[in-house]
Amino acid sequence: MASTNILKVESRKESGSSAARRLRREGKVPGVVYGPECQPRMIKLHRHEFEMTLRRQRSENVLFDLVVDSEPSRKVLLKDVQHDPLTGQVRHVDFLEVSMTTAMRVRIPILLKGDAVGVTQEGGILEQVLRELDVECLPGDLVDYIEVDVSGLRLDQALKVSDLKVPATLKVLNAQDATVAVIAAPKAEEEAPKPEEAAAEAAEPEVIAKGKEEEEEGAEGEAEKSKETEKKDKESEKDKKAAPKEEKAPKEEKAHKEDKHKK
Repeated sequence: MASTNILKVESRKESGSSAARRLRREGKVPGVVYGPECQPRMIKLHRHEFEMTLRRQRSENVLFDLVVDSEPSRKVLLKDVQHDPLTGQVRHVDFLEVSMTTAMRVRIPILLKGDAVGVTQEGGILEQVLRELDVECLPGDLVDYIEVDVSGLRLDQALKVSDLKVPATLKVLNAQDATVAVIAAPKAEEEAPKPEEAAAEAAEPEVIAKGKEEEEEGAEGEAEKSKETEKKDKESEKDKKAAPKEEKAPKEEKAHKEDKHKK
């Protein structure tokens, strides 16, 4: 059975973000109490005292005997707690007023215990698929959690909702064949390449690079040859142009001598 705690709170009239900030500066927390047979009622409670009470609980399903001001106590279920994302301090609390003679729907945590054979001896991995059980029960029959022993689970074996040992006072709402936990086989790792294959893969880029270098060298060689051929052709043309001039010089000298002799 879930534990019951006495919690004294005060009623409040002011609402809104400004009033809530003022309460938090005073070390208090705004809250609300509601239920199927009562109007929502705004309350305030001491933050430190409430946080210490929460730390002593084994689950979130906590029943309180709530005392507002000096009124008679009423049974409430802790419905929601808002925390500051930076400091973790409680910022707001919701309580649901319940009747001890009326069934309610709640979620109860499922706790796995034991070392599964499929993990310790067969190398599997324990995966919890369902972490909470949906049940219907009277407030007085509420339990903190459902505990189940998984030490007998083998590889590829699953634990179903039907395998859970649930008190007869709880009506399970989940499907009986729903999976709670399973011992899954580890994912196969990719095989490492063989030394020969690794060497071949490593050598392939070098061959490509070498071929590319040879192509570049071949292209450069062809370009050099083309330049040399072009240079030789130009020199040959120059020689051809210069050749007649050299032949003409002796003829002019011979003619000059003949004219001189006639004179």
